[in-house]
Amino acid sequence: MQAHILGFPRIGAARELKFALESYWAGKSDRAALEQTGRDLRARHWAQQQAAGLDFVTVGDFAFYDQVLNTSALFGAIPARFRDHGHTVGTSKEVDLDTLFLMARGRTPCGCDAPAAEMTKWFDTNYHYLVPELTVDQAFALSSQRLFDEVREAQALGHSVKAVLLGPVSYLWLSKAYGEDFDRLSLLDRLLPIYVEIINRLADLGVSWLQIDEPILSLDLPLAWQAAIESAFNRLQTRRINLLLATYFAPLADNLWLATRLPVAGLHIDVTRSGDEWRQVLDNLSEYKVLSLGLIDARNIWRADLARLSEIARTAHDRLGDRLWIASSASLQHVPVDLAGETELAPGTRQWLAFAVQKLSEVALLKRAVLEPQAAEVIAALNAASEALQDRADTAWRVNPAVSQRIATLTPQDAERVPFALRAPLQQRKLNLPLLPTTTIGSFPQTAEIRHARAAYKAGHLGASEYAHAMRAFIAESVQVQEDLGLDVLVHGEPERNDMVEYFGELLDGFLFTRNGWVQSYGSRCVKPPIIAGDVSRPEAMTVAWAKFAQSLTKRPMKGMLTGPVTILCWSFLRDDVSRETIAQQIALAIRDEVCDLEKAGISIIQIDEPAFREGLPLRKSAQADYWRWAVNAFRLSASGVRDETQIHTHMCYSEFNDCIAQIAAMDADVITIETARSAMELLTVFNEFEYPNAIGPGVYDIHSPRVPQADAMAHLLSEALKRIPAERLWVNPDCGLKTRGWPEVKAALAEMVSATQRMRAELLVEA
Repeated sequence: MQAHILGFPRIGAARELKFALESYWAGKSDRAALEQTGRDLRARHWAQQQAAGLDFVTVGDFAFYDQVLNTSALFGAIPARFRDHGHTVGTSKEVDLDTLFLMARGRTPCGCDAPAAEMTKWFDTNYHYLVPELTVDQAFALSSQRLFDEVREAQALGHSVKAVLLGPVSYLWLSKAYGEDFDRLSLLDRLLPIYVEIINRLADLGVSWLQIDEPILSLDLPLAWQAAIESAFNRLQTRRINLLLATYFAPLADNLWLATRLPVAGLHIDVTRSGDEWRQVLDNLSEYKVLSLGLIDARNIWRADLARLSEIARTAHDRLGDRLWIASSASLQHVPVDLAGETELAPGTRQWLAFAVQKLSEVALLKRAVLEPQAAEVIAALNAASEALQDRADTAWRVNPAVSQRIATLTPQDAERVPFALRAPLQQRKLNLPLLPTTTIGSFPQTAEIRHARAAYKAGHLGASEYAHAMRAFIAESVQVQEDLGLDVLVHGEPERNDMVEYFGELLDGFLFTRNGWVQSYGSRCVKPPIIAGDVSRPEAMTVAWAKFAQSLTKRPMKGMLTGPVTILCWSFLRDDVSRETIAQQIALAIRDEVCDLEKAGISIIQIDEPAFREGLPLRKSAQADYWRWAVNAFRLSASGVRDETQIHTHMCYSEFNDCIAQIAAMDADVITIETARSAMELLTVFNEFEYPNAIGPGVYDIHSPRVPQADAMAHLLSEALKRIPAERLWVNPDCGLKTRGWPEVKAALAEMVSATQRMRAELLVEA
């Protein structure tokens, strides 16, 4: 019987990887320093796994940017535009780090420049992966030694290694056809020999177990993809190494028979997201296979109900004996690293929580609870966990009867506005905007001065009036820059906001906050999700004073900037005692109050961002209709308390939206700005069949790359958009907020955007 995890956070408890990456990208440190940071983090994380009592350390989960990008490097799947920068497919030359950074960011420290690869969400998480670009004549070759080097690294430190690798069929599913459309499964025959080579190399190194992740088994798969998984694993079966097939994030459902019958040594399932399906797996599992039960939740931060989970483990152990393994449900990269540094949590709440390091101990303890149920230490640990759960349930501040009463009185009319066709003329009469209005998504660069002022205020070193004065100065600077650039609809720049979700959580009741609860979103970008622990409500206005001040500085329309209820929901750690729908309704009512107060303060355009709208969709189709019902209603509830003349915007980014455009339309925002630049406006193809009824601003340049786009490129994207969207309903904007960029590139890029817009307006006037 073994205890293990599927992966561990790589950023470091103090975000060491983030700072090392950004130092390297800025040219302040060299490659050797970056590599040393990676080695230090891996060594620490393996030591923590061993110290907790796990039987393996997991190797292959570390990445300097993204695990899918690592997999592309391993296979030599480097798009042509990046190959001239130090890599040639099919040679012994290693795919170097700068090539990966060029793919991810569009730029390297040495000055190489190319359009970055597309980035999108990893299943239903807020983690972003780099989408592999594969061509019909794609060649694969083993082109990275990092996995093998890290195995040797762990072995040299005395660890027993379980390697991990993204599976071949999931890799193809997550990729996109580039250049011309073709069946990506046609590449499987070329890809599998690379897996065989990897398996043999790992076996030569003495690795006994290889975890192959096939998370697409949690999806409703077409028959051809189910058949591909069966074919792939039939061809990968070997006696040289034990293969552990891992799936997570949703039930196996109609893939259960397939998963339990594949010729592998073991199967891992996510118990936290599949209910009692583990019982069916027990009934169908071949008698020689290991079953790894993902009992410890890798997606939330609550301390586990170890008494209940130990009963599941004991039941499974009665059937399987030592063929039962205990594990985290998925990789722990989706939770913060360590609770040890959290010294400023609300009184009494620390005992409710478990971060990645603590979850290692929970995994190991569940194994002991099966093998040593009468051990005093085990009994004490189970009792302590149960007492913490009861304390959380009994805490009075978590319940606000007024919130429940307000939800009970809601009617369908509370989420309705008059049709867009009637609202739009009233809004145009009030706003008097030009054709192809230009705007930004909301945030401007978070400079060192801004971060210093905010930190000083939080630490008590800067008084409230001094802080407000500093923030107003930053807002005034942002407004002046936008006026000078000639933008049509302005934003205040959000200098007062640390994060688009955390900021609002800090001003709403029902939330808890951590000091170091960082989670990787992509690359060096980390977020600190708030924790929803109780009923959510808004005690007072959150953004009105900042928006009102910004509007006083200009005669142009100023957008009020809010985060929507579904995004606050998805980008927080959620309480587990009420439904997601109930939490969404509570947040929606709080945002609705803020929207109405912004309108009363004279703000005529209000943006309610929902970048996580698609992300929250359940992976299984059987649960999706219900999600769309309450998610769409939550947004409409937040937006429908205003007059017809007030224009409601929303923003979405870095998800696949083509399959939910009807639900996006049902949100009934007057204007949606949406990320399309990295995919070369691929989203627009959906408008060939679906006539989007309201106004839309498809992003014309990629803000996550430090490259400054040219007006010609943006004008081309606008011309493509105009083929499908009427000019009177088309807006012009970047594809996301600008907080991570520097002012010089922001000013240069927006100037190019305005220039492209002016050119397109002139062409439209000539055509008219």
